[in-house]
Amino acid sequence: MKYGETVLLRTFTKEKPREFIVCVSENEFHSDFGVIKLEQLTELSAGDTIFSHKGQQFLVQKPRMPDMFRHAQRSGAPIMPKDIGIIIAYTGLCKNDVVLDAGTGSGILAMYLGSIVKKVITYEVKANFADIARNNIAKAGLDNVEVRCGNIVEEIDKIDEKFDVITLDTIDSHEIIPKIRRVLMPGGFVVTYSPFIEQTIEIRKAMDRSGPWDAITIECIERPLSISERGTRPGTGGVGHTGYITIARM
Repeated sequence: MKYGETVLLRTFTKEKPREFIVCVSENEFHSDFGVIKLEQLTELSAGDTIFSHKGQQFLVQKPRMPDMFRHAQRSGAPIMPKDIGIIIAYTGLCKNDVVLDAGTGSGILAMYLGSIVKKVITYEVKANFADIARNNIAKAGLDNVEVRCGNIVEEIDKIDEKFDVITLDTIDSHEIIPKIRRVLMPGGFVVTYSPFIEQTIEIRKAMDRSGPWDAITIECIERPLSISERGTRPGTGGVGHTGYITIARM
């Protein structure tokens, strides 16, 4: 491990996992399990173990995007992994793609996309949210995600780049749709995420007016299973509805 690198430390207590995100440095990490001198991580690799001064054993791992999702600083409700999976699968995102994202929030979607594609440019209207996203992105070790502070409704007319995929998670998505074609590569996709059906209807109407688009709108419901000695059944918790996803192609 190198100085400045983000590391996931995992341990177990009463057969339940506990995990912590730390940065390799000369500092100390303090928890109820004891103290770890983080500079010791420079002598370790992923898969090795490290012990606190109390003798608690931690597994050293490189964090992946689901880990960053759980540990990233929040500035609001992020888009969920189940919905991110739909976006990736239905657009066929790949390492050669350049993506425009709007409604950065905590940067969760931008980070997932950045771990796959060539480059992501993401717009956030609130400066404090943009700062949180930049911090999360830096912790994820991504240097191909650029956070720009500005209102995409106004900024899209100034953009010179072309994009393979455009993702919109903003209340103003229906205002952006008519301006999309100028910056979208032929055959490219635009994806919108909306928690309410009324917003989704406005988006589809905007597409009808600015078409033609090959568009579908879907909802992904996630229902975890409860598994015990008594039997297996659908769980009573978890995430059901989060939002409607519209995927359109020129």
